[in-house]
Amino acid sequence: MSEIKKEDIKQEVFDLYDDYAHNRLERRDFMQKLSTYAVGGITIASLMSFLMPDYHGAIQVPANDPRLKSDYVTYESPKGGGKIKALLSEPADAKGKLGGIVIVHENRGLNPHIEDVARRAALAGFISIAPDALTPLGGYPGNDDDGRAMQSKRDRNEMLEDFIAAYDYLKSNKDCNGKIGVVGFCFGGGIANLMAVRIPDLAASVPFYGGQPPVEDVPKIKAPLLIQYAELDTRVNEGWPAYEAALKANKKEYTAYVYPEVNHGFHNDTTPRYDKAAAELAWKRTIDFFTEKLK
Repeated sequence: MSEIKKEDIKQEVFDLYDDYAHNRLERRDFMQKLSTYAVGGITIASLMSFLMPDYHGAIQVPANDPRLKSDYVTYESPKGGGKIKALLSEPADAKGKLGGIVIVHENRGLNPHIEDVARRAALAGFISIAPDALTPLGGYPGNDDDGRAMQSKRDRNEMLEDFIAAYDYLKSNKDCNGKIGVVGFCFGGGIANLMAVRIPDLAASVPFYGGQPPVEDVPKIKAPLLIQYAELDTRVNEGWPAYEAALKANKKEYTAYVYPEVNHGFHNDTTPRYDKAAAELAWKRTIDFFTEKLK
């Protein structure tokens, strides 16, 4: 069996995976369409293995990193979902109060990658909270396929309220200075945009390849925005011109970057859509932005 290299994979394969990862293709249909590209010694099984996330080999900040205090907490779901579980992380040697960051996961619950991102944010000098919107259904189930299926059963507006409640949780945390931002990815990017609409005191919002809010809601945005897109992510990007026009018309503070020749999900270092250079630059810009706005 040939070893699969990213550069040998056609863009159509990544587009198929995007459809599958966002529930526009059932697994059976995904595998059937994928079979077209299983040529030259490459099997469907090896292609599937290549495309699926590797959560064990890509953790940058381990859960037991001694530089951090990181543990699970719970807070009330405002829509009657009971308690929401979240990972709360902060530097172990923090002196004084810290800026807060809400980390919003993709469309599959609080998986190991998003927990890792939350710890990275804490390591950069913030107190971070990463809620699991799947808590009312039992929590992230341990794999993304089941996680996506579970998340599709939750109401998007109710999940938004759960992430807004995470903002409130940080706001009252004794270690937080009251300046709170949000960063989200994919589904989480859309939530980051909506939190900017909903929370007048939000100090900063960083949506990564997230769906845009309704243009009629843009006047409500008070938070400065750092908006990050992938050039090859045509599905999400088609909503950007109208969003940008509304931001300009309403004189909102925003900076937007479109990273060239990268796919939706380029920041996620557990899948082959990951682009190291773009991800590292986008994360540096994110941390610099939060340092400016939250400290």
